[in-house]
Amino acid sequence: MAIVNITDNQFKDTIKEGLVLVDFWAPWCGPCKMIAPVLEELSDKMGGAVTIAKINVDDNPQTAGEYGVMSIPTLMLFKEGEAKDTYVGFRSLGQLEAEVKRYL
Repeated sequence: MAIVNITDNQFKDTIKEGLVLVDFWAPWCGPCKMIAPVLEELSDKMGGAVTIAKINVDDNPQTAGEYGVMSIPTLMLFKEGEAKDTYVGFRSLGQLEAEVKRYL
């Protein structure tokens, strides 16, 4: 399953069903660039079990503000629209996979 890029307007619809890992990021953020290939790998490995969505905080500040995102990358895991966990900073593939599997 491919990673989807979303906007403030698409956020609520994206997280309302299933397990969704949202990456709050910005193009100028070094650690955001480092985690991007990890998210690609996770997407390939987990298949349809989790949706991975990316939201650029520079272009979409409303959602980041609503969820109190102060540092990036911030990853938030949602299940059926409810925030379950938040991870700030770089995470390895193994760490992210273990976190996601806790909610399957």
